[in-house]
Amino acid sequence: MSERFSGTIEVQERQRFDEAALGRWFTQQVDESAARSFRISQFKGGQSNPTFLAETALGRYVVRRKPTGVLLPSAHAVEREFRVMRALRDTDVPVPEVHALCEDPSVIGTTFYVMAFVDGRVLWDPHLPGASADERAAICDEMNRVLAALHAVDPEAAGLGDYGRPGNYMGRQVDRWSKQYRASETEPIDAMERLIEWLPAHLPPQATTTIVHGDYRLDNLVFAHDAPRVVAVLDWELSTLGDPMADFAYHCMAWHLAPPFRGLADLDAGAVAELGLPTEEAYVAAYARRRRLPPVDPMHWRAYMAFNLFRAAAIAQGIMGRALAGNASNAHALEAGQQARELAELGCAQVAKY
Repeated sequence: MSERFSGTIEVQERQRFDEAALGRWFTQQVDESAARSFRISQFKGGQSNPTFLAETALGRYVVRRKPTGVLLPSAHAVEREFRVMRALRDTDVPVPEVHALCEDPSVIGTTFYVMAFVDGRVLWDPHLPGASADERAAICDEMNRVLAALHAVDPEAAGLGDYGRPGNYMGRQVDRWSKQYRASETEPIDAMERLIEWLPAHLPPQATTTIVHGDYRLDNLVFAHDAPRVVAVLDWELSTLGDPMADFAYHCMAWHLAPPFRGLADLDAGAVAELGLPTEEAYVAAYARRRRLPPVDPMHWRAYMAFNLFRAAAIAQGIMGRALAGNASNAHALEAGQQARELAELGCAQVAKY
């Protein structure tokens, strides 16, 4: 194991911890072969929870930890990630095997968990460059299928009946992210103020409560190397019990975002068809068919989208706040955080169409 895995870098200075202590814990809790060989590197990218590759004499594992420093309330909930992936292991939702959770800060300074390394493709660009039109269509349909499968899981049967509060998901989310935004606010953003005022009075009624991922997007999925098949859904930090349509609408933000955001809004209808990608309308209809839902009210859809753009803006503001505090997990966090204003303005554009 003399060569570093291609998707990783050396552990960044601000993320360093006692690797020997982790190796000893690993030997006792996860893989005895760590006593013979143990190597840590850091995965590239990631804005929230620092994530590392652990290589032992016999295997590869992923270590995901909370950042150091002062954190916003309820943020970086790696414990919840561990719990939900363990609960979903026998469902139709593909998740990595989770091995152990450590809540003892004396090991590496913060809470962390270990899961299996899942070999596959992580696709970052929703334009899916290099794929054929048929492959693009199949990849999008698979994303749609897996999210519908998640929303079909019975929380009680999966042991997650207490994973969140039923009902009023979006109202509680607006309240939560308004507070998170205020806690990391660095400058006035008029569009955020308008959304904070507008959203509580215009949220669609919640028809049902399911497990929601909270950050379901292309680059949080691992695809098989040889097929358009999702082999793992990652990054469950924001998962809870909530409104599945709000969760699905978050996933559909790709049709409303243009570069430098990872989205498809730079494409006209002809380009979308030529690439083999679905339109937003076709994608929403496919999800509704899978879940046997009635057509989505267009006004409700704009409110769902405004809500998710507001939420994304609040998350981006939190990234900026951590960057300015010096404890963000990515060197590009300051740049990412500066996107808060643009996301909020896109949310207001949905409000203007209401």
